[in-house]
Amino acid sequence: MVETQIVARGVRDRKVIEAFLNIPRHLFVPPECIDQAYRDYPLPIGHGQTISQPYMVAVMTELLELYEHHRVLEIGTGSGYQTAILAWIAKEVYTIEKIPELSEKARKVLEKLGFKNIHFKVGDGTLGWPEFAPYDRIIVTAAAPDVPPPLIEQLKEGGIIVIPVGDRHSQILVRGVKSNGSLKIEEFFPCAFVPLKGKYGF
Repeated sequence: MVETQIVARGVRDRKVIEAFLNIPRHLFVPPECIDQAYRDYPLPIGHGQTISQPYMVAVMTELLELYEHHRVLEIGTGSGYQTAILAWIAKEVYTIEKIPELSEKARKVLEKLGFKNIHFKVGDGTLGWPEFAPYDRIIVTAAAPDVPPPLIEQLKEGGIIVIPVGDRHSQILVRGVKSNGSLKIEEFFPCAFVPLKGKYGF
């Protein structure tokens, strides 16, 4: 998976590649999908949600330009796979999931893997997690009509947010760098994520 789906497509960040080599993806998919865990497409994880395609997880993580001292806010815990990749690299990960069952399931897998730098919350991810702001990096793993204002507020000056922006059916993956209180946006490529639910979502 790492060689053919990630490195071969141009992902170069050694920290990201190392994380992928060390996090067993099959632990984050339902039992009936284990034989497809390392395939090049998203998989259903229940409750209308998915675990993203490995390449998409890698690209979004690389776009964050993560370092070991960073504190990261993740919107959409989902299966917990992206959370694990972030936590392998960063100092602290604060992850929010709207669906309690998914949050609890992810927590169990991540604790079993020995992670102690992940903080879980169930709630509206579009509102962020103001108690621990500001964050060096923010990643949103669901589609939003625009970047939720609370997330811009909670991003540190000079910080980076990666988020799919568009309508319910198609989006563009964008990266925003906070400068003088607002975002300088860079667009990357088309993508398709499940819709972000909440006050500033769909």
